[in-house]
Amino acid sequence: MNFQVTVLKILVSYPDGFAVMADLKRDMAILATSGRDWAERTKRLAARVPDLDIFSQSLVERLNGGWRITDKGRSVLEIMEARSAAVPAAVPPPIRATSDSTPAATPAASPVATGRRKRDRKRRRRDLVAARARAKAS
Repeated sequence: MNFQVTVLKILVSYPDGFAVMADLKRDMAILATSGRDWAERTKRLAARVPDLDIFSQSLVERLNGGWRITDKGRSVLEIMEARSAAVPAAVPPPIRATSDSTPAATPAASPVATGRRKRDRKRRRRDLVAARARAKAS
């Protein structure tokens, strides 16, 4: 998991972009234990901006016991995410006909696996929102 990308993603999820340290730590712990999808995603995003330093580049500022994402930080995060959306998926190798001239079947993503990923993402998001609500209520 890339710490700096995770901090940007957490802060941008708050309406005003500000989170106290307790909220940051809690959200970071939730994401760190959410599975390898999050770790792989943050690594991909971090690879798009290899010299990322959220404090020296003024992407995040420290205020009143917490951190706040700056407009510049929001812009950098949008750029990282826009690049990931613009990068086309890996193109599979061309399919060759078998010896009896019937085309080889292309492996398709299982609808069950796709649905499971969506449910997992929704569950992680729901858990994160619930954890925030519990923390704010206390």
